[in-house]
Amino acid sequence: MTLLFLGVILINVFAFTLVLVRAPLFRTEVYRPMLLNIGLSVLPVFVLTFWIIGDLTLSAAGAPLWLVTTVAAAGLVVWLLLLPNAGYLVTELNFSHRKDGEDVPLWYDIVAVLTLAMSGVLNTVVNIFLVQMFYAVLRYPDDLKPFQRTASWLVVAVILVLVSFGIYLGRYIRFNSWDLMHPVGFLQKFVRYFRAPGKVRDALLFSGLYTVFFALIYLVVIGSLLETITAVTG
Repeated sequence: MTLLFLGVILINVFAFTLVLVRAPLFRTEVYRPMLLNIGLSVLPVFVLTFWIIGDLTLSAAGAPLWLVTTVAAAGLVVWLLLLPNAGYLVTELNFSHRKDGEDVPLWYDIVAVLTLAMSGVLNTVVNIFLVQMFYAVLRYPDDLKPFQRTASWLVVAVILVLVSFGIYLGRYIRFNSWDLMHPVGFLQKFVRYFRAPGKVRDALLFSGLYTVFFALIYLVVIGSLLETITAVTG
């Protein structure tokens, strides 16, 4: 498990470095939106870690159940609103940052955008993995194989669907997590967008395909890890 987290940290550092050193290497401007997106991509895991530690601390200190539950629910909502920012990097698989007159080799930008996209995918996977572990351990404290419970995988599936839809909202309606601070304007823009012909179909297709994509990556990266954990505890 340590190697998983180390690998995710390193790929984020590598993505950040590739974007940052592109400017001095090829005498061009730093493409700041990519740096911002990397920062937003790693933000959910910090929020999640703070939330889990805080909730466990309250529980261990003997805080009332209503307080522990309220903090858990509030933290989960904030985390869910931020989580699409992690997976959003997969939509950066394009070369819109390339400008005419720049002497940047295509091979460099291919590596950069691939690394950027994969960092977003792995950030998403790690976030959901932490929530699945947290849920499974708390929901089935006496079960030596909590990850074999269907409910823990339903949690993963629901989160993946919400994340994929959130990415669509961010990419095509240009919604940000903090837009919900203005709910009336958010709903008006939301309804107006989906009234247009074909938009509901596009959203469903996008969300469905991205859900399958993230799910397959999750199974490849996390599935074998959970099998090992289950085998050891069993």
